[in-house]
Amino acid sequence: MPASPRLKGVFLTLVCLTLVSGPNRASAVTVEVARKCQALMARAYPPREPGNPAAGSEKGSGRAAQGYFNKCVANGGKMDDDTSNPPK
Repeated sequence: MPASPRLKGVFLTLVCLTLVSGPNRASAVTVEVARKCQALMARAYPPREPGNPAAGSEKGSGRAAQGYFNKCVANGGKMDDDTSNPPK
C-alpha cells in the first residue's frame, strides 16, 4: 500500500526541520584575535620590503606564515614562542 501524499509531506517537513535546527559547529573568529594574530605573524615573518606584500617575507614562506596564523587563531591568540612576548 503506497504512502499517502500527506504522510510524505509530513515526513519531508520533519526532515527539513531536523536539518535546519541542528547545532551550528562553526565558530567565528573575533576581530581582536584576528588583529593580535596578524600582528604576531608580522613579527614572526617580517616582510622583505616594508609596504610591498608581493616581495615575500624574510623568514619562511607564505604557507608557513599562513600556518602560523591559523595556529594562532586556533589557540585564541596565544602563541608559546618568543615572538608573542614583547622585549623588556
